[in-house]
Formats: sequence, structure tokens, C-alpha cells
Amino acid sequence: MDIATFTANNVWMMVCTALVFFMHSGFAFLEIGLTRQKNTINILFKNIFIITVGLLMYFGWGFNLMYPGEFNGWLGFSGFGLDADPDGVTAAYAEGRYTYWTDFLFQGMFAATAGTIVSGAVAERIRIGPFMIFIILYVGLVYPIVGSWQWGEGFLYSLGGDGGGFYDFAGSTLVHSVGGWGALVAIWLLGPRIGKFGENGKSNAIPGHNIPMATAGVLILWLGWFGFNGGSVLSADPARTSLVLTTTSLAAAAGGVGAFLVSTLAYQTYDLTMFLNGILGGLVGITAGADLMSPNEAVLIGLISGAVVVGGISLIDRVKLDDPVGAVTVHLICGIWGSLAVGIFGAKAGGQQFLYQLTGVAAAGIFCVGFAFLIIYGLKRTVGIRVDRQEELEGLDLHEHGMDSYADFRMNQH
Repeated sequence: MDIATFTANNVWMMVCTALVFFMHSGFAFLEIGLTRQKNTINILFKNIFIITVGLLMYFGWGFNLMYPGEFNGWLGFSGFGLDADPDGVTAAYAEGRYTYWTDFLFQGMFAATAGTIVSGAVAERIRIGPFMIFIILYVGLVYPIVGSWQWGEGFLYSLGGDGGGFYDFAGSTLVHSVGGWGALVAIWLLGPRIGKFGENGKSNAIPGHNIPMATAGVLILWLGWFGFNGGSVLSADPARTSLVLTTTSLAAAAGGVGAFLVSTLAYQTYDLTMFLNGILGGLVGITAGADLMSPNEAVLIGLISGAVVVGGISLIDRVKLDDPVGAVTVHLICGIWGSLAVGIFGAKAGGQQFLYQLTGVAAAGIFCVGFAFLIIYGLKRTVGIRVDRQEELEGLDLHEHGMDSYADFRMNQH
């Protein structure tokens, strides 16, 4: 490969790294906007903790858990820290498409996303200390181990021989469902917020305090997904990259429209939050097969994702689970749908591929649910995971952090 192509690939991967990093602003804005003002500092603190500690853990051991080299297909580890081998910046690494350092940093930006998904689902009632312990164990161990099963060429990658098994282009299962399974277990063990469900079991809306900020968060996430999916091409190949960006955007648009239409028909109101989560559902849904789908198939996957968002949020309410931002529906349910869609649409469609996809979804689900339950239930039985009633009513900003995110505004109100 000539130096110009090598440089173009490497620069594109670094741009995508920056875009994926920027997604964390989107997640923070979305979570803040869809929750109450009194918990803003708490949400920001959790997001900053996840980014910083997540990247350090991925440097310390996560990268070498996810990409261990030759291993048994289930669990491997190639040592602590990064390898400073000079071959990392030559054609001896990644077929000369980009450097070892770029590879690490791009993958490291993904690592924190699984934890951020959990953060939104447990917002407004979890104690910060147990949450941090959970993130260290879940992001530090679960995420890279599950990732190794496919991206590290483990047993899911090898199901069909020669890498023809389970397929997950950019992480509908390996990133989004991993976070979604953890979020599902967490909100089950944590319980709903005070006032979420009435005595008759009816779900009560708890409005977010800044919907414009939530809207900005979704638009930032859509932009960041150009790096999330576009960088997963792992080169600046013009044909594949442009296709991936096209299918990604079409699925996002269709997801938003699908959720808007279904929610309007179901509830007779133009619900912006459903529209926003539909966009995210479309993005999650296309992520597993963005490089395999035609534009028409991307639109169809997005439309179905949008409908799934509306039905999934209703289902979560009916089973008395409380997810303030819709994280379980968007990331877990749409992640499952997107992974299965690889066996239904696109270049790999077929019964055998569908079974591979189902196997991957099931394997990730069993492992993630089991591990998450052990961590969170253990914390619940020992140190406790939920703030007390007064702290929840007055806000986690005051009691967990001793700060107010809108101090000047609140002082002027008095």
C-alpha cells in the first residue's frame, strides 16, 4: 500500500475517533434533557467518569482482552498496557491501513459507550459509589470479553468457518445490546423512581427539564454515528465508506419518521421524545449491517426500528420498569432487531445467517445478564445501590455532590 493511501486511511480513522468521542456530549445532553434539573450534576459526573475511567481501563487491559491474538475463542488476554512495537506504525500492522495507536484510540472510544447506556437508564435514583464500581467491572471486563467473541475472532466469528459466522459491523450487539442488557438488569434491581407508578399501577410521566438540550443531544449523536459506523469500515475506502454513511443516515431518518407516525396513531399527539428516540433506534438498528444493506433496506430497517421504539417503551412501562431515557428500548431491543436484520436483509441474508445472528444475540444476552446480575445484586445486598427517599426527592446533585447545576438561576428565583 502506498504512503498516500496509508495516510488517508489513518487520517479518516482519527477523524472518526473524534466523532465517536463527540458522541459522549450527545449522550450527556440527551440524559440531562430527559431528566429533572435537580439531577443534572449527577448525570454529568457519571458520564465524565465513564469516559475517563473507561479509556484508562481499555488501555490497561481491555484492548488486549478484546484483541488477544490466538486464543480459545472464549477468553484470551495478551498482557497489560499497550505494545510499543515499532511495527505498529508500518504496513506490518492492519495491512498497512492505519497505525496501532489509531486502532487503540478508535476502539477505546467505543468502550465507554456501553457504560453510558446504563447511566441513562438508572438516572435519578442510583448511588454514585456503587454505580462506579459497576462501571469498572462491566466496562472493564464484560464489554471487551463479548467483543472478543466476534471482533477478536473468537467463537462467534468462527461459527460458519473462515469468519463467516455471527456478523456485527459496528456493534448493534457488541456495543449497544451489551449496554442494554446491563441497563435492563440495573433498572429491575433498582426499582422505579418515586412517583413513576401510581397505586393503581398506572405509569405517570415524569417530564424532562430541557427538551431542547435533549434534541441537541440526538443531533450530536447522529453526527457522531458517521464516525461510529464510518470508522468501522477500518479504512477510507470511498465506495464502502460512502455506502455506510448513506445507509446510516437513511435508517436514522426512517427511524424518526417511523416512531413519529406510530406514536401519533397510537397516542393522538405529536411526541417529540418518541421522534428523537426513533432516530436513535434507527441508528442502532442499522449499525450491525450498515455495510451490507442497500438504501432501500436501510429505510425499511429504520422504519421498523422506529415502530419497535414506540412498542418497546410501552412494554417497559407495562412491566413496571422505569427507564427515564428509553435506553433499554433503543439500545437493547433495537440492537437485537438490528443484529437479526443481518440475517433477513442485505448481502448475508439467509436462514443459516439468521441462526448465527440469533446465536450471537443469545450468547451476549446470557453472559451480560448473568454478569450484571452478580455485580448489581451483590452491591445491593452489601453496600446498597439506591439513595434514600429524601435524597431522591431533593435531588442527587445536592446530596451526592453538594452542587447545583443552575445555582445562579435558582438564586435569582428566590
